[in-house]
Amino acid sequence: MTPKIPSEQLENLIAAGLEEFYRRRLAMLEKLQLKKVMRRKNPYLFRALGIEVAAEIVQRLLQDFVSASDETIFGDAFFEPIAREASGGKVSDARGVDFVLEKPKRYTPVALKSGPNIFNASQRKRQDDEFRELRSRLVKIHKQFDPLLAYAYGKRIREASGKWIFRELSGQVFWTEITGDPDFYLKIIRLMEDIPARHRKQHQEEWAKAVNRFTAEFITLFCFKDGRIDWEKLVKFVSEGNVATTLAKAEIRKKT
Repeated sequence: MTPKIPSEQLENLIAAGLEEFYRRRLAMLEKLQLKKVMRRKNPYLFRALGIEVAAEIVQRLLQDFVSASDETIFGDAFFEPIAREASGGKVSDARGVDFVLEKPKRYTPVALKSGPNIFNASQRKRQDDEFRELRSRLVKIHKQFDPLLAYAYGKRIREASGKWIFRELSGQVFWTEITGDPDFYLKIIRLMEDIPARHRKQHQEEWAKAVNRFTAEFITLFCFKDGRIDWEKLVKFVSEGNVATTLAKAEIRKKT
C-alpha cells in the first residue's frame, strides 16, 4: 500500500510537533505561579518526608506539575497533527472530537488521547455523551457513524458496547488503521532522531531559572529569617479557612 503521507512530510510534521511541544512547556514554566501550584499540594506529606530544603520542595512541585501536564500537551501538540495529516483527516468543530475521517459510507469522528491511562470513568462518560450529541446532528448524512476513542500508545482494543457507542484503539493497531502502514508507530519514534536532544538544553536552562525563581519566592513566603521552613505558615496558606463563618452557615442550615 502506498503511504498516505510521504516520508519527508512526516519528518517535517514530527519536527514541527516537537518544536510546538517544547514551546508550550517553556511557556507554561514562564507563566507558572508558585502560590497556585502550592495550594494543590500536601504540606503534611513534605513534612513527613523530612524535607527541610526549600529548593527540594520547589523541584518536587515543578516536577509534579510538568509531569501531569506533559501528556496533554504532547497529545495536542504532537500526536494530533501527525494523526490528522497522516490519515487525511479533517479538523472537526464538534465538541470532544479532534478530527474526522470520512468515506463514502462511513463517518469516523476521532478523539485522540496520548495513552489509555489518563482516561477515567467520568471522562469516558463525557466522551460518550459528546459522540452521541454529534450523532444526533448527523442523522441526515446517511452514513455509518463509527466514533473512535484512540490512544497514540498502548494496547487497549475495545469494540463499541451497549454502554458506550465508541470503539477504542491503541498503539500500532490505531496507527495502522488510519495510515495503512503497520510500521507507522515505529517510524514516529525513529524520525525524532536527535531533535529532542537539541531542545532539551534550552528546556534545562529555563527549568533552572524557574527553580531559582520559585525557591527565592518560597523562602520569602514560607521560611523563617534563619532559613528554616515555617511549616505552620505553609499549612495555613494551603488549608486555613473562615471557621466562624462556616459554622454559622451550618447552624442556619440546621434550622431551615
